Amino acid sequence: MVGLIKLLRSRFNGFARANEAVAAVEFALILPVMLLVYIGSVEASSLITTDRRVQTITGTLGDLVARSNEKIPVASLINFFEAAEGIMVPFSTASLVQVVTSVRVNNDGTTTVLWSRQYQNNTMSSGGRAHSVNQPYALPSAITDISLGESVIVAETFYTFTPSFNIVYNGTIPLYRENFYLPRFETDIDLVP
Repeated sequence: MVGLIKLLRSRFNGFARANEAVAAVEFALILPVMLLVYIGSVEASSLITTDRRVQTITGTLGDLVARSNEKIPVASLINFFEAAEGIMVPFSTASLVQVVTSVRVNNDGTTTVLWSRQYQNNTMSSGGRAHSVNQPYALPSAITDISLGESVIVAETFYTFTPSFNIVYNGTIPLYRENFYLPRFETDIDLVP
């Protein structure tokens, strides 16, 4: 009888050890999935944060320009670009492109670009993604309807998001935001040297 009890005890201890091994195998099977979910959530939250910053840059830039009274010096516009660029910290600004465009909406609903400037890598230019002067600009009909006979400041931001790990999201993700502002003083804002 004593031998049988020892045998049963050793078998139960063996089962206990086997259960620990099963748990280790189950953990080993689920660990890659857990890591993918974790890394994916980190990359997704980074993408969402970056997209919100791109939206904030667009809103800040457009609002600052729309507050100008009739004229905006080039130096002030560069300061606005630089201030808005600071919103991206700690993310890289290498792929950040900011564009501000003044669009005149005629009484018949047609549009004309008055001026447009692009800012990227500490350089402002009228080329690249900036819009050509005296060309039409496709505004949403709601914006056109409320701004007949006036001008609209259009702020655009382009950014290329690169995931940290490149595991769950493979490659880069282009981000784009566009905001519209009516000048505060209801006059066209001229860009002056």
